[in-house]
Amino acid sequence: MKVNTKPYGLIDVDVRQKIHFPYGLLGFENLKNFVLLDALQQPFYWLQSMEVQEIAFVLIDPNIFRPDYTPDVSSADLEPIQLTPDSKEKMLILTIVTIPEEQREMTANLQGPLIINRDLHIGRQCITENENWKTRHKIIEELSQVRNSAC
Repeated sequence: MKVNTKPYGLIDVDVRQKIHFPYGLLGFENLKNFVLLDALQQPFYWLQSMEVQEIAFVLIDPNIFRPDYTPDVSSADLEPIQLTPDSKEKMLILTIVTIPEEQREMTANLQGPLIINRDLHIGRQCITENENWKTRHKIIEELSQVRNSAC
């Protein structure tokens, strides 16, 4: 299928890349259908709205820079996307990245992860119950801490 995207213009997308968010995303509740795209710069992804070309989010797997990350969301939040807290193998967990002018200051929202049912291609933005996770975790700073602790 063809999709107009913010980062790449009109492209062909496999139907398996389509993700339905029945509740939309926080602040974008009216947008329900997105496609998940690989970004040119790894380890990032694009979540592109299928309804509004100008709406696209940069995403990252939070475990890349926070190996201790767990979303800690309620069963009630997972139920609409047919998951349980124990069905981790069926979950794709991504977080929204904010990239300011000074790119080294980019942050990830670990408080509001996107949880996607890999099998059914439906997702939900949830709010974590873990108070350690905030809306602005500095990716570069935390990644360097992970690398330093591995040495």
